[in-house]
Amino acid sequence: MAEAVLGDEPLTAPGDATTPALLAEPTARINEAVKEGRTEAAAQLAEQTVAEASGTLGPEHPEVLRLRELTAYIAYLSGDPDRAFRLSLDLSRIHRRAGDAEAAYGNVQSAATAWRAVRDPARGLELGHELVGLWSELAAEEGPAAEDSEQLESARSRIGRLTERARAQTG
Repeated sequence: MAEAVLGDEPLTAPGDATTPALLAEPTARINEAVKEGRTEAAAQLAEQTVAEASGTLGPEHPEVLRLRELTAYIAYLSGDPDRAFRLSLDLSRIHRRAGDAEAAYGNVQSAATAWRAVRDPARGLELGHELVGLWSELAAEEGPAAEDSEQLESARSRIGRLTERARAQTG
């Protein structure tokens, strides 16, 4: 997962693989901070860069989306699985609306990874229902989610286990 998000390849301008992109320099600084273990600094820089780039390029520009994926990964590394989950699920919805089933499913997988790191059963249950809802919608369409029903069933099983744990905590 880290290699996919942190990739060594610099971002390039859309349609031109030789022209450095607007976000190449800040992304390199973010990647360096992550590699050095400075996740708090990386998170702050990523949030700032996403805000600036969203204002300049638009919130759903491909480079901004990639930076948002990096931001989700940094949140996960920083021990904030709830934030990583939210960011990844939002990205999945954006990609789904754009008709990119592969990217939508990739972000569902990232959300699922973050969800598994949520330790509070009640919160995990709440997020799990949201995750499985979107995942089920993706699985009903053509694409990689439809071809990978075992992982969706595993998530549904985890919801059952979380339900039992949440009941045990409250009752």
